[in-house]
Amino acid sequence: MDLGMIKQAMEMKKQMDKVQKELAKLTVEAETGKGAVKVVASGQLRIMSIKIDPTVIDPHKSGDLEKMIHKAINSALEDAQKMASKELSKVTSGLNIPGLT
Repeated sequence: MDLGMIKQAMEMKKQMDKVQKELAKLTVEAETGKGAVKVVASGQLRIMSIKIDPTVIDPHKSGDLEKMIHKAINSALEDAQKMASKELSKVTSGLNIPGLT
């Protein structure tokens, strides 16, 4: 490996670290049940908050609420993954690096 490649790799790592910090600040929101369940996820694929409209909390229909929460979480994480991939691809110039993009 030549010196130029090493410098390039170090610069890419520096840029990736910067993007990771930026992704921690970015969020996406997903909702289900016409807004009854809202989930916010960070660009680092972490769930930041879950909001549940009290009117949909019915002990006799807990399965419906569980499905809405599950769907909202999956949607938020999918949107966050897409956002993260888009941001990371700016650094990797479209290279498909397993585990990063």
